[in-house]
Amino acid sequence: MSQAVNRYRADLRELQFLLFEQFGLGDLLGQPPFADWGPDEVKLVLDEVYRYACEVSGPLNAIGDSQGARLVDGQVKAPAGFADAWAKLYEAGWQQLSSEAEFGGQGAPLTLQNLADELISGSNTSFQMYPSLTTGAAELIVSFGTDAQRARFCEKMICGTWAGTMCLTEPHAGSDVGDCTTAATPNGDGTYSIKGAKIFISGGDHDMAENVVHMVLARIDGAPKGTKGLSLFIVPKVRLNEDGSLGEPNDVETAAIEHKMGINGSATCQLNFGDNDGCRGLLCGSEEHQGIRQMFQMMNRARILVGTQGVAAGAGAYLSALEYARERKQGSSVKAGRDPDAPRVPIIEHPDVRRMLLDMKARIEGVRALGVCLTMHMDRARALAGKDDQRAAYHQGQVDFLVPLFKSYATDQGFQVAATAIQTYGGAGFLRDHPAEQYCRDAKIFSIYEGTNHIQALDLVGRKLRLHGGQLVADFLAEVEGLAGAQAEHPRLSAGVAELAAAQAALGKTLQVLGGWGQSREVELPPLMANRVLEMFAETAVARLLLEGAAIAHEEMGSLEAGSAEHTFYEGKVQAALYYALNVLPGVRSKADIIATADRSPLEIPDGAFATV
Repeated sequence: MSQAVNRYRADLRELQFLLFEQFGLGDLLGQPPFADWGPDEVKLVLDEVYRYACEVSGPLNAIGDSQGARLVDGQVKAPAGFADAWAKLYEAGWQQLSSEAEFGGQGAPLTLQNLADELISGSNTSFQMYPSLTTGAAELIVSFGTDAQRARFCEKMICGTWAGTMCLTEPHAGSDVGDCTTAATPNGDGTYSIKGAKIFISGGDHDMAENVVHMVLARIDGAPKGTKGLSLFIVPKVRLNEDGSLGEPNDVETAAIEHKMGINGSATCQLNFGDNDGCRGLLCGSEEHQGIRQMFQMMNRARILVGTQGVAAGAGAYLSALEYARERKQGSSVKAGRDPDAPRVPIIEHPDVRRMLLDMKARIEGVRALGVCLTMHMDRARALAGKDDQRAAYHQGQVDFLVPLFKSYATDQGFQVAATAIQTYGGAGFLRDHPAEQYCRDAKIFSIYEGTNHIQALDLVGRKLRLHGGQLVADFLAEVEGLAGAQAEHPRLSAGVAELAAAQAALGKTLQVLGGWGQSREVELPPLMANRVLEMFAETAVARLLLEGAAIAHEEMGSLEAGSAEHTFYEGKVQAALYYALNVLPGVRSKADIIATADRSPLEIPDGAFATV
């Protein structure tokens, strides 16, 4: 059995830089809707959440991986220690930081909640899955439920007495949610009989909470086919009595737990609703056929969380590899030539190891900055609502535009960085003696669930680029152009800024190509190239944010003593931005050239030509 040993590390100085030096969270604090929050409170929360991650959730990570969630007599048992970690998480208030005070939350900025989520997910992704889905389900009821539903469910879910899930996927349909066949039949008393099967339900059952409240997409008898006919239902595992106490089981059965590549401590369940015709649910809110619109609110938040999980896994793997590279001595310095008597040096001194470390640092700091940029747009939209609706709409528009970029790119990068971390360790990284291999296994699912990354690319190319007459992409490109123009003559960053300007031009070229395909009705080419298009926008966004942060860091360095801890920190920001801009960002231009060729070979190859077997 694995031992309870924490192997998680995080760089809180990096988080503070993003919050207060680059993205100006302090401007929002101390006034509605964040009047009770100041910089000291934010920093204290990050310190204490990190302590929780290192002392409570982190030591359970390997245990959850080795034990996994278990199905015993129809009840899922979470790995040892998870129930205690659940109780301590909610007692401390870390899961409900940004939730509404009315239901037991603390009303903090979502940006703070997201960074807290990163720390907990980085320490133990499997564990963090359970409370994060609970919060998402509760927020759905907060937004769309009736007053009675909010009063009955929300506080108990937000404070962790009850858990929650979302149930979309069905065995025959996969990602095509519109093919849902789960049925909802009105009973005449305000309830509906629910009957159907769902798969891949994260946190679908466990023994850490008194009840599990499922948010279930189903089709009311006689409703139209496709997504427009779907409604959302509140379906508790255990029915509630009139006084709100727990009553009888609600005919929700866990048929199986999926056996997975990673996140083994998270119960990914197959659920059957109404096998004995005894499952009852409540329509969420008072309107039928609004299920997709309602669920997409939760999906937006869930996709941000999944992007954050990608950041967390990659960051944990990177810092573990960095620690190993500083300690592991192997080989002599390349400067020593072939001298067999040269002293052995830490592998961090070898050029290719340094390249891998800087590559991981740049990618992770870049996608983390993209996530903070996204949630800060959300916090600013909330703060401006009713005061400056035009600016609030701008920020909300950028949220809509950035969500598919962050979800896809951060999850791809998290997996890539975890793989690079294993390479940095060498053979030791392939062993379970070190955490990198678990980070890599855990991270692979992130690009698949909550809408595969190709679905995100289709959303970008098929919808977001055209939304509001193209205004969202125009606003995005204006941000890029503003940074490129302002820093074109920067004494240290000019070469990277020139690449940013070239990337912006390449994006313009690709938008013209996409427009031409639309006019000529080349319906197969946009989805064929969509992933590349998304990567182009994401890499440009990340480069802009890294260069913006580097410009701030460079200015701060001027008043600091060379070699001091702060000077070294800021130098790291400059070097990471330059590395990314000069080594990753040029790929935007090459992708634009590839897209322009309109290569149709994947479409034209005969099915039988893929292999002769």
